[in-house]
Amino acid sequence: MQTYNIHDAKTQLSRLVEMAARGESFVIAKAGKPMVKVIALDAPEASQMRRFGFMAGQIKVPDDFNTMGADKIQELFEEGK
Repeated sequence: MQTYNIHDAKTQLSRLVEMAARGESFVIAKAGKPMVKVIALDAPEASQMRRFGFMAGQIKVPDDFNTMGADKIQELFEEGK
């Protein structure tokens, strides 16, 4: 995320507003200390972002997933007897 000092933000305000409207958030700092984060009004809040199921339909779990390799695992356990 890009950081701009107050002076640069004032002189480039139109460009920075357009940037934020496109979804490119940025930080405005005073004397090197971050003061505010600028984001688009329609940007989703962290609580609105969904993480679970983001790959739904892209991965297929085999029907025998719970028993895959059971025979080989059993052999490994019985090997030392």
